[in-house]
Amino acid sequence: MSGANHRHSVRGADGAERRRGEVASLLTWSAGAAVPAVAAALLILAQITYPLTAGSARDGVIAAIVVLSALTALAHAWVTRGPRYAAGLLVIVSGIGLVAEIVGTATGFPFGCYHYAHRLGPELADVPLLVPLAWTGGLYPVWIAAGLVCSRSRLRIPLTALGAVGWDLFLDPQMVAAGQWSWCAPRPGPPGTDIPYTNYLGWFAVALLMAALLTLLDRVLARPAASPTVPVLVLLWTWLGSALAHAVFLGLPASAGYGFLGLGIVGIPLLWTLVRTRHGISATVRR
Repeated sequence: MSGANHRHSVRGADGAERRRGEVASLLTWSAGAAVPAVAAALLILAQITYPLTAGSARDGVIAAIVVLSALTALAHAWVTRGPRYAAGLLVIVSGIGLVAEIVGTATGFPFGCYHYAHRLGPELADVPLLVPLAWTGGLYPVWIAAGLVCSRSRLRIPLTALGAVGWDLFLDPQMVAAGQWSWCAPRPGPPGTDIPYTNYLGWFAVALLMAALLTLLDRVLARPAASPTVPVLVLLWTWLGSALAHAVFLGLPASAGYGFLGLGIVGIPLLWTLVRTRHGISATVRR
């Protein structure tokens, strides 16, 4: 075997072993996990209240959801990977998200022409500062879940981008229906929604860049496998809970179906990975 092939095999084996360790660590718990776990519990409670509110009260709930989702992601990153990793996560995802949103609202690239309704608090260049935090809170669980499903970066990166698009198949129709932003003119998009296809192409491109840079961050700040329980639960709740809320409580059946299928690109293999790993651990214990 050549040296290059040997190194490639070793990296692949190390990645697979690390992924198995992360999945197995779902069964463990530590005191440090309490902070992201509490934040995640408050996040879920806030999301449950969303259909029960309207007007300015709903605006407040949206703000709370965004802050709690970002807090959950950053707290988990800090506890499991350290403060430098959490800072890197914030700079990469919220930083790129903010730039993409500023360029997007000013030029229509890469998402299409849209405008915010100025109801979500302080803004920078007509972009609410909550928006880049939402990118971090939403992308991080997808990134962690994709890593459990795929050990190779060349698969994890596009899977993360596809999962981010799946999340936005829920998010965009919900926020447009709530009046938080609007699209300039009707453009071709998924039937039953007012969201153009260009939005999802933009999301894929931006999330692809974020995932590529997070891969570099992982390599620079490598740490032993840590429990991904909190972001996995947030991802599964977002996927299944949003499908239920859109279909039953929010009157958005089209986005319920699109989001379920879109985020299911990550959610379904994640469930399979968890079930398969649990069976493997049980078999090992019995032996």
